[in-house]
Amino acid sequence: MFTTIIITKSAFFDGEAARITALLRQGTADFLHIRKPGSAAEEVERLLREIPADCRRRLVLHDHFALAVRYGLYGVHLNSRNPLPPEGWTGSVSRSCHSLDEVREWKDRCRYVSLSPVFDSVSKPGYVSAFSREEIAQAVLDGIIDAKVYALGGVTFAALAAVETMGFGGAMILGDAWRCRSNGRFGII
Repeated sequence: MFTTIIITKSAFFDGEAARITALLRQGTADFLHIRKPGSAAEEVERLLREIPADCRRRLVLHDHFALAVRYGLYGVHLNSRNPLPPEGWTGSVSRSCHSLDEVREWKDRCRYVSLSPVFDSVSKPGYVSAFSREEIAQAVLDGIIDAKVYALGGVTFAALAAVETMGFGGAMILGDAWRCRSNGRFGII
């Protein structure tokens, strides 16, 4: 089953909890990663409290992992700021990878890993794809990219079918999910 994950904007914004709830309840995303680098635990906790309990089981934190335990979240996402899960953690563990070697190293230790950037970034100017289509195809043939590897970096809703065809098990969307459309709504909703 192909998985779609949305990652929050790095800055908090008014109505964010309601937007997260809508994205999850309307089926736009299977899971949502809360990524707020540099935020205080109290800020993240305030956001979590505003999200209904039934949606929290589909949330993953990039920071302040103790909150994942306290609120019964789905998972934690390892990165350079937080390279280890909390002591005794039994939920999902995922990790950011920026090379095929990192994917090879981490995918068997995590429920899933992200590989980035697969496409030119929507939200980070100058952050361009690090992998050619040929490299991705070879990594699939070599068993490096499989159902446990999710594409990140420049992934849009319109590209989801292509990402699945490339051999990824899922996609992680950041910039495209939060772009305000002409109807005043974010993402594809």
